[in-house]
Amino acid sequence: MADKKLSELTADGLWHNNPGLVQLLGLCPLLGVSSTAVNALGLGIATILVLVSSNVAVSLIRSAVTDAVRLPAFVMIIASVTTCIELLMQAYTYELFLILGIFIPLIVTNCVILGRADGFAAKNPLLPSAVDGFMMGLGFALVLLVLGMLRELLGQGTLFADMHLLLGPMAADWTLVVFPNYKEVLFVILPPGAFLVMGLLIALKNVIDAQIKARAATRDSAPVAAGSKRVRVTGTIN
Repeated sequence: MADKKLSELTADGLWHNNPGLVQLLGLCPLLGVSSTAVNALGLGIATILVLVSSNVAVSLIRSAVTDAVRLPAFVMIIASVTTCIELLMQAYTYELFLILGIFIPLIVTNCVILGRADGFAAKNPLLPSAVDGFMMGLGFALVLLVLGMLRELLGQGTLFADMHLLLGPMAADWTLVVFPNYKEVLFVILPPGAFLVMGLLIALKNVIDAQIKARAATRDSAPVAAGSKRVRVTGTIN
């Protein structure tokens, strides 16, 4: 993994090895928080910040940490960064912090964070580790946001409601009422609805991947057009 290009890290984080759609890591916050777009976006941004910061810190100390204390040291780094993010949210987005509740401290136990720290940042230099953390976090956040938007739309008939909880007064009027007089669909808002929508997203990705592979296979196996060829003839022809 040490020789991965930045473009490969980007493709892995956003699509090929997406934490939510492929690795299926961090499903607890992914399904528990994504009832609305603002909740999903808030947790997604927090996860990106923790992933980038922890990957950078782990990469910087990777040569100074022995195998005996590697995992405890990584957990301490992740816990420290998560605590800083938690305090920032309490200071600037307190109402959203209360809504997200236990899922912010639980970032410490998110398998995506520890997995990237131990599986990639501990073996790679600073820049690739930072890019890997950002792209994995962005891929996770995008899945969260799409899931939150779909659940909010299907469950409440709106999009981007209560965005002022994250972005302040400027986002107070961002609510889009897509379906006026819409009756709430409680099943979609609750966690069982998250399982259903998440399964549909994974199925959609698998269909797209299958189509891409089929097109690539068709292109590679396409017959070469026959053309005239020159033949060298030696000797005497009677």
